Amino acid sequence: MDNMFPAKCSRKYIIAILTFVHGVIIISRLYELNFGIISLVTLFASIYFGLKSMQTLDAIRHTSEISRLLGEVTSIAIVGLSPKENRPSNMVARYLLDAGYTIYPVNPGQKEILGETCYADLQSIPYPIDIVDIFRKSEYVLEVVEQLIELAPLPRAVWMQQGVINETAADLARRKGIFVVMNRCIKVDHATLLGR
Repeated sequence: MDNMFPAKCSRKYIIAILTFVHGVIIISRLYELNFGIISLVTLFASIYFGLKSMQTLDAIRHTSEISRLLGEVTSIAIVGLSPKENRPSNMVARYLLDAGYTIYPVNPGQKEILGETCYADLQSIPYPIDIVDIFRKSEYVLEVVEQLIELAPLPRAVWMQQGVINETAADLARRKGIFVVMNRCIKVDHATLLGR
């Protein structure tokens, strides 16, 4: 079944299209049989809530994959880590250190943050990276992803913090087989999903 459709077509979109076509067929039959407006409204409602439940299942699956990822990885590069204690990136980095992760700060303006050597860019890190956590404005995320897809080995995931959204960068990472988390806080997800 997976090979019947082009790689860019995801299963949920194919299901949505088939559901819509099925709905059109039923609507035409209802119209022919004069079932009336109530039946049409009921049909549209069932289609709508069917699609909503598919989105919910996708969200549950994605959250489960995030939980597994956070439970398995050990190293996280934090791009845009600030040396200022009151900045979200610094608070998240301290949390991740306390949770037992190895962090690699990436900030070209610093030599050391939180007692860890700070690197100018991802290529300067001489160790394998499991997750690249990005604290940059959305418009700068693509250049970070372009850097990380050149790493060997590739990171398992790219994590765009809450408020950071870049679909182009996300698509590029996914094409390289990298798991993408977007617009979520790694600290909140870790505390919620792993209970620490």
